[in-house]
Amino acid sequence: MKQRNKNLITYIVPTVFGQICFFLFTIIDGIFVGRGVGETALGAVNLCLPFVMVVNAFYMLITIGSVSVAAIRLGRHDDGGADDAFMHAFGFMLILGSVLTVVSVPFPGAVAKLLGATETYYGYVSDYLFWYSIFIIPASLNTLFQAFCRTDGSPMLVMAATVVSSLMNIFLDWLFVFPLKMGVAGAAAATGISQAIAFLIVLSHFILKKGELRFRKCRFQMALIGKIILRGLPEAVSQFAMPVATISMNYVLLARVGEIGENAYSVIGYVASFSLAIFMGVSEGIQPMVGHTYGEKNEKDLKFYFYSSLIINLIGSLLVYAALLIVGAPVCRLFGVTGDTLAFTLRVMPKYSLGFVIMALNTIISMYLYSTKRTKEALTLNILRGIVFTSAVILLMPVIFGNDAIWYAFVVYETLSLILAIMLVWISERKGIVFH
Repeated sequence: MKQRNKNLITYIVPTVFGQICFFLFTIIDGIFVGRGVGETALGAVNLCLPFVMVVNAFYMLITIGSVSVAAIRLGRHDDGGADDAFMHAFGFMLILGSVLTVVSVPFPGAVAKLLGATETYYGYVSDYLFWYSIFIIPASLNTLFQAFCRTDGSPMLVMAATVVSSLMNIFLDWLFVFPLKMGVAGAAAATGISQAIAFLIVLSHFILKKGELRFRKCRFQMALIGKIILRGLPEAVSQFAMPVATISMNYVLLARVGEIGENAYSVIGYVASFSLAIFMGVSEGIQPMVGHTYGEKNEKDLKFYFYSSLIINLIGSLLVYAALLIVGAPVCRLFGVTGDTLAFTLRVMPKYSLGFVIMALNTIISMYLYSTKRTKEALTLNILRGIVFTSAVILLMPVIFGNDAIWYAFVVYETLSLILAIMLVWISERKGIVFH
């Protein structure tokens, strides 16, 4: 029992702390953009988020898929097989990052129009997307190598990399937005440079051979690529929940509420990013242990890590919600929000934020399913949660119940997803966990 509790602390605490620091990439951009450029620029950055989230979904497809394969193989003491997963993921991510860069860097204006940027937002959105896209390759490799570094037994190094890069991001945001007057382009460039620094730090783990995983030549295996995609697909689909929600919300808000609703939602989006950082930190922190215990066929420890992470996320989500009720106004003012926008945001934020509590549980259940080779169940959950429930609820609720109901959409579609998630776990385990 003591070792299991030690593992919880060793993996979850630095991962959550690192995720919160990574969240600072987003919130600090928002603070500097809101104060240094204005509320309209803040709304423009929010319009960019669906593109950023879609790109991150592709990162997670490779990262989660390959790390899940490697963790199970390490649990079986198959170090060579884990190396194969690591090297295939490295090559796959490098190719993906290159393709995304070539596709996105030359056409930021076209992407801005696809995101629904009006004349008010178009220039800001185009600038942000261009500079964000330049750093796609180091950002993608940073995501992958942090996950493998954590799985390979160095969560503290990942935390250190995130802290250092977050501090660098603060300095560069100030430098680019204020003295150099680069506006939203400066905020995007600051984030990209900081992520490149984080990548170099975690890369040292593998260069210095601190763990079990190694850079080495390996024979290309199409079957392994297919396995990585299959295992990563549920989480990639899950990552689409946020861009689908954001695009749907942006559409409804601009059509039915106006710019005050869009600007308020941009602030709420930053708060949501902070909450997701905590919940994903617990999920990503515990995932290597879930994979290892599944590979060892240790059902007792597997259940311990699953239920412990559910409890941790539930308590964390309740604390986040309580904190928002107390310090909501100071949080909004950090972004330079004042007057009518501030009053509107404070009115709708508690309604929207109820969804954090349910989302925290869904995040853990999704991780549990894909980490134990229940790909079909995880994919079913995340397709319905991330695409069907999300878009349907957001688009229909204001039509049926009035414009103000849009702010309750988050808790409604997450609740529907939780009911489905519980059913999928119960059905798949009614005869016990199946180890493959």
